[in-house]
Amino acid sequence: MYIQKKSPIFSFVTLYIVTIIFLLCIGIIFIYSASSIYALEKLGHAHYFAKKHGFGLLLGIVGLTIGYFIPLRLIKKNSPKIFICTLALTALTMLPFLSCTIHGSSRWLHLGIVTFQPSELLKYAFIVFIAYFFSKKSKQLTCNALVYMRFLTILGITSIPLLLQPDFGMTVTLCLTGIMIAFIAGVQTKHLIRTVCALLPIGLFLIYLKPYRIKRILTFLNPWADPQGTGFQIIQSFIAIGSGNLWGVGIGQSKQKFFYLPMQHTDFIFSIIAEETGFIGALLVIFLFMFFLYAGLRLAFMQQDLFGRYTICGFVILLSLQALINIAVATGLVPTKGIGLPFISYGNSSLVSTLAMLGLMLNITKRNK
Repeated sequence: MYIQKKSPIFSFVTLYIVTIIFLLCIGIIFIYSASSIYALEKLGHAHYFAKKHGFGLLLGIVGLTIGYFIPLRLIKKNSPKIFICTLALTALTMLPFLSCTIHGSSRWLHLGIVTFQPSELLKYAFIVFIAYFFSKKSKQLTCNALVYMRFLTILGITSIPLLLQPDFGMTVTLCLTGIMIAFIAGVQTKHLIRTVCALLPIGLFLIYLKPYRIKRILTFLNPWADPQGTGFQIIQSFIAIGSGNLWGVGIGQSKQKFFYLPMQHTDFIFSIIAEETGFIGALLVIFLFMFFLYAGLRLAFMQQDLFGRYTICGFVILLSLQALINIAVATGLVPTKGIGLPFISYGNSSLVSTLAMLGLMLNITKRNK
C-alpha cells in the first residue's frame, strides 16, 4: 500500500508561521505593557499605542495578503520600477514641507492624515530588486567585474537618501544585507572583502562628521561617565534587564516604564520584556529569532528559482540583523541605534513592511515543487 508522505517544506512553513504569530503576540502584549503609563500621562489614554499597533497589524495583514496572492512574475518584472519609486519617496523626506522630524531625524513623510516611514518600503523594494539583479546576472558574477560594480552602484544610490535623513543604522543594515545576498549569489569572496574594507573608513568618516555619533560611541564605552545625560538611557536599560532576574517581575509590573527608560515601547522594548519575564522570557525571544533565521534560510535554499531564493534570503537576513542589533543595543553590546525589534516593537510602517515581506516569502514558498 502506498502512503503519501507530507512534504518537509509543509512542516517548515507551518512552524515558521507559528513562530511569527508568537512574536506578533509578544509584541501586542508588551507594547501595551510598556506604553500604557506613558500614553496615559502624555495622551490621556492608556490604550493609545496598543490601538494604533492593532490598526497597523490590520494593515500588515492586508500587505501580507497582497504579497501572498500577487503574481511573482509581476513583482519580478517591475522590481526596478518599484525600487525607483520607493527611492524617490525616501528622497522626499528631504523636503521640509513634506517631512516630519522626530528625535532629530527626518525619516517620515506627512501626507495629509497619513504619516509613514518610506525607508521601510525601500527595504522591501531594495531586496526584491537585488534578488532580481543577481538572478538575472547569475552566469556573469564570477567573471564580470562590471556586474559587481553595478551592484555597488545600487548600494551607493540606496545609501544617499538614508544618510541624508540621517538613518545610519538602516544604511548599515541594508548594505550588510546586500553584501550577504551577493555572497549567497556567488560573488567572489575577495571582491566582498575589498568592499567591506573600503566601507569601513567611509563609515568612520561618516561617524566623525556627526558629533552625536561620536558621543554615542563614547557613551557605549563608558555610560557611567555621564549617568544623568548621554548614559542615562543605556543605564536604565541595564537596570531593567538586571531587575528581571530569572523569571521576571511579572507582566505589567515593570518599574522602568514609569518614565525611567526612554523609548520603552519602541527601540528598548526588549529591556521591558527582560524585566517583566526575566532571563527565561528574554531567552525565549532570542530563541524565536534564531529559529526564524534558521528555518527561513532552510526555506530559501529549498527554492529552485534563484529570484525566490535570493528574495527569501534577503528578507530573513535583514530582519534577523535588525533583531540582533536591537537586542545588542539594549544589552550594551553595541552603540545606541534607532532600530526596532521586528514583529515586536511599536511602529506601523515597519510592521506593514515586515508582514508584506512575509506574504511574499509564503508566495514564493507555495510555488516550490
